Amino acid sequence: MLHLVANWKIIIRRAWSIRLMLLAGLLSGIEVALPFFADGFPKGIAAGLSLAVTFAALISRLIAQQGIPNAD
Repeated sequence: MLHLVANWKIIIRRAWSIRLMLLAGLLSGIEVALPFFADGFPKGIAAGLSLAVTFAALISRLIAQQGIPNAD
């Protein structure tokens, strides 16, 4: 059975991994919408940035962050 960690509300507000995953999602959306608005924009820029931010989110998830107590 799946269950949330006890401090999930704190994690949502303070964890860099969550912030970076939201940014990666935004960049993915930009990659989809960009061709409709900018013909001269180089292809793959937003996708590359999304990949980099997703990788940063993975790394930040493994690093202890101040202000976030350990999960039970």
